[in-house]
Amino acid sequence: MSDIWLKVLAGAGFAAIAVVLSLHYRLGHAREIALAAVRALVQLAAVGAAIALVFEFPGLALAFVAVMVTTAGLTAGGRLRGLPAARRRALVAIAVPALVATAILLAVGSFAFTPRSTVPIAGILIGGAMAATTLTGRRLLESLRDEAPAIEARLALGHAARTALAPAVRGAIHTGLIPVVDQTRSVGLVTLPGTFVGLILGGASPEQAAATQLVVLLALLAVELAAGLLLAELMQRALILPGERVRRVLAA
Repeated sequence: MSDIWLKVLAGAGFAAIAVVLSLHYRLGHAREIALAAVRALVQLAAVGAAIALVFEFPGLALAFVAVMVTTAGLTAGGRLRGLPAARRRALVAIAVPALVATAILLAVGSFAFTPRSTVPIAGILIGGAMAATTLTGRRLLESLRDEAPAIEARLALGHAARTALAPAVRGAIHTGLIPVVDQTRSVGLVTLPGTFVGLILGGASPEQAAATQLVVLLALLAVELAAGLLLAELMQRALILPGERVRRVLAA
């Protein structure tokens, strides 16, 4: 049996364990986990074939990155029910910081301007921006629902709408940053991130792998903060109505 199929079977085994645990403890996520595992298998197989094609025809790299950004925007926006034009706003919040950071890294020479470097780096930053956008947006929507009386009280006291929303906005951005901050603080002590492991397995020196992982982590930190801030701004523009009123957000 080839090494590829051994890896696939090992992954399927872990997915089966997760499904069994969910069923045993009646968590209600068994079907979702199973479907996610199947989707991951199909999507990674398709992505592997697509990336091989991109490496052969470099002009396709931009199209591939565009597909990644669009998919990230649709995915994150789909989690923000109750927000007007959620997918469009999520797409902007993800695309702007992720693509600008990718361009900066390529311009300063941190990575070679080739599909083999551009696509993975863009994918990492887009994925980070998507996670921050989803967490920030969901937390802000939850705060608007849960803290509605406090927000309305601040508005009744004459505060501007942005001032009334400020505590919820700050809390949401903080929540969106927790995973990347924890990852950055614990790198090398608790976890070995994928970029580092991939480079080591590919034959790079530990020093080169560490330097590459460092720039990726710190770029992710900036990108995810920018994505959270941008989404919060776009959400406030959608939720603040004329007359310093705040749109009521219904439960998802």
